[in-house]
Amino acid sequence: MVNSQLKSLWQRGTEFLGTKYAIMGGAMSWVSERNLVSSLSNSGAFGVIACGSMSPELLEKEIAETKKLTNKPFGVNLIIMHPQLAELVAVCGRQQVTHVVLAGGIPSGDTIKSIKEFGGKVIGFAPSAIIGRKLVRSGVDALVIEGSEAGGHIGPVSTSVLAQEILPHIKEVPVFVAGGIGRGEVITGYLEMGASGVQLGTRFVCADESIAHPKFKEAFIRAQARDAMPSVQIDPDFPVIPVRALINKATDAFARCQHEVISEFRSGNLDKKEAQLKIEHFWAGALKKAVIDGDIENGSVMAGQSVGMVTKIEPMQAIVDELITQAEAHIEPCKAA
Repeated sequence: MVNSQLKSLWQRGTEFLGTKYAIMGGAMSWVSERNLVSSLSNSGAFGVIACGSMSPELLEKEIAETKKLTNKPFGVNLIIMHPQLAELVAVCGRQQVTHVVLAGGIPSGDTIKSIKEFGGKVIGFAPSAIIGRKLVRSGVDALVIEGSEAGGHIGPVSTSVLAQEILPHIKEVPVFVAGGIGRGEVITGYLEMGASGVQLGTRFVCADESIAHPKFKEAFIRAQARDAMPSVQIDPDFPVIPVRALINKATDAFARCQHEVISEFRSGNLDKKEAQLKIEHFWAGALKKAVIDGDIENGSVMAGQSVGMVTKIEPMQAIVDELITQAEAHIEPCKAA
């Protein structure tokens, strides 16, 4: 039974998601697939399939297979730069997906409209208050504000600052806070600031139900917060979208790759576009190499700074239950006062 105060704090979020708890699973490529997603939803939270670079056919199969494992609500995360975005949206419509998370930029009005036409709810990412307001005006039904503490591709602003900039001012839609969340006490804190719920990814990687390679999970368990660092940009003329991951051999190799490619450009052996593509392609397949193949030295071990709070492999239900217990305990002292 959820504490009545906690239930009240995130009621807007639970009603929006259709779940017992207003905890969304972050969409992690190769990790957030049918097993992790269904286990999250079956635990009372809200699983989200990471479509990533899937084809429409693969996404349709993944959604159908997830439905076989849970009858609870779950969503699908789509990258708006995907060349077949319209087809992916159509798949979500055919499969009657209730919530679509649009990531990787500001979605077009047509994309939002096409999702809402089949009855789906649209969730967008707001890296600033300005973009948050723009998304609300464009028709999104909820926002996720994700700070730089998160794993994978990150923005420049911390979660705590984003929360202070956005939660007091954007009230029109539910807002979910993400980035660096590993314990229930901070969930309560953001709810008390006005959030409708939260989103966690790193905390769920080492669930029993996660298909991540045992070596990938071991890397998480060994890691401390300071081990999850953003990728380094060597030259401002060759911008790199920072990715937070555990430091390994690939981290140093990426820095060397940038130096070598930029040197080739300076010497006239590559044009700028070719050089930029060569840098961007360095990480192609690197996440799968780590998550699925277990190559944690040469692959990309994407992790948020909350990785230091991941200490063991355990069932998803145990992880969710612990978060709820911590969140409720943080409320109780305030109630007694």
